Amino acid sequence: MNTKLYIIGLLGATSLFFSCGDSPEKNTTENTTPVAVTVNTPTESDQSFITFSGKVEAVENATLSTRNMGYVTQINAKVGDKVKKGQLLIAINNADLQAKRAQVNAGITEAQAAFNNAQKDYERYQALFSENSATQKEMDDINARYEMAKARLEAAKQQKNEINAQFAYSNITAPFSGVVTDKNVEVGDMANPGMPLLSLQVPGNFEVRASVPESEIASVEQGKKVDVLIKSSGETLEGVVSEISTSASNSGGQYTVKIALDQNHAEIYSGMYASIQFPTTASDKREMILIPETAIINRGDLQGIYTPSEQNTAILRWVRLGRKVGNKVEVLSGLSAGESYITSVEGKLYNGANLSIQQ
Repeated sequence: MNTKLYIIGLLGATSLFFSCGDSPEKNTTENTTPVAVTVNTPTESDQSFITFSGKVEAVENATLSTRNMGYVTQINAKVGDKVKKGQLLIAINNADLQAKRAQVNAGITEAQAAFNNAQKDYERYQALFSENSATQKEMDDINARYEMAKARLEAAKQQKNEINAQFAYSNITAPFSGVVTDKNVEVGDMANPGMPLLSLQVPGNFEVRASVPESEIASVEQGKKVDVLIKSSGETLEGVVSEISTSASNSGGQYTVKIALDQNHAEIYSGMYASIQFPTTASDKREMILIPETAIINRGDLQGIYTPSEQNTAILRWVRLGRKVGNKVEVLSGLSAGESYITSVEGKLYNGANLSIQQ
């Protein structure tokens, strides 16, 4: 009886052994549909420039505000409107200023009458003094009255100038001819001092503002010609370094560089992003490996690329990236110049996926 049980147990263990052994062989030989991909090799470039990102801005632009508080009573322009220099754009309630101006005008009238009377007395006593009919003390007193009346009249006129200056902040006019690019208030809104109301710019005259770190600012020279790549259109424009900030204390260690764009007919607008290529000296040149940004795989803070193995399977390889050059990025480590990487895929790509490499 025990012998039979032993034989049965041995047969069961043998069967289980072969059953377990068949499973991995079945998984490794399972046919999966290959993922169609295209591959490429990275380009090598002699780095004769450094690239930084920037933003297109109008050379002449302004954000209009007021230093008076009051309700907006009139708006004579909307976004996209062309306006002329001196044109009234926004009116703010100024009833209090009108009352003050009336008071100042009354004060001027009073000061003018007092001055006229003092001037006549001064001229009369001056004639009497020349005939020895008035004493020196009388002449000094009348002269003092005359000078005080003259000073009061001048003070009243300066008060009027002050009121007129405040009216300029109640009637917002265009400082130059241009186009309205932004409107932040509506009729009936309360305007507060310093609050942005309207934005203007002169179209067709643009510059690019870029931030350059301390380690690279020495490579940027004023007056140097640079290439500016407009990211939205892919168009490359010519520009000249027009201004280099000499301080980075208020910009987080970044130096502001302005590039004036040549006059052209390119379809560019304020706010567009651009890449600026600054030429470097011969001693700074080095070979660099470039791949398109579209080939980069982002996993949190890590960047990687898919490469084909010798068995035509996908391998996710982590890389360390450097500077951007146009729509490409430099690979510092993780990929050599002669190695292939996957540029495009038809379907879902994952680590270990079978590949069908398209020519």
